[in-house]
Amino acid sequence: MRRRKKYFKREAGVPDPLVYSCTHRARFGEVDAMAVVWHGHYASLFEEASTELRRMSGLGYEDFFEAGVYAPIVQLHIDYFQSLELDELFTVKATMLWTEAARINIEYEITKEDGSLAATGYTVQLFSSAATGEPCFALPPLLEDQQIRWKQGKLGGNDE
Repeated sequence: MRRRKKYFKREAGVPDPLVYSCTHRARFGEVDAMAVVWHGHYASLFEEASTELRRMSGLGYEDFFEAGVYAPIVQLHIDYFQSLELDELFTVKATMLWTEAARINIEYEITKEDGSLAATGYTVQLFSSAATGEPCFALPPLLEDQQIRWKQGKLGGNDE
């Protein structure tokens, strides 16, 4: 039987992950002819949770624009366990993990109301300069500031 996955290595001595969870109800426009959520919509569900998690931690889209950086998704992975059906209520949980690199690692879990697992996955976002498009090999100041607040315990999601 497949189980919940931890996609990124947990390092000892680093700040605890930041977590955000939201509930979502499967809408008509998200399902296919079988009345199950179309597999392509799972990326949007991940984005819904990660956008709020990043915003709460100072890494929202507006923050990127003001800092002159981009953080495109360079990896997206999804493991499907059970279908989600039309009008079904479920929870999407995004967990941001600490890294010393100029990147954002987020893991996801989608659980049904009964607590059973519907899907897991992850995204990796790499920072680049908005002006040149060149990748950031050192932490951009925006990410440095976020990590300082994270180490100080001044950040947190809604699911701690």
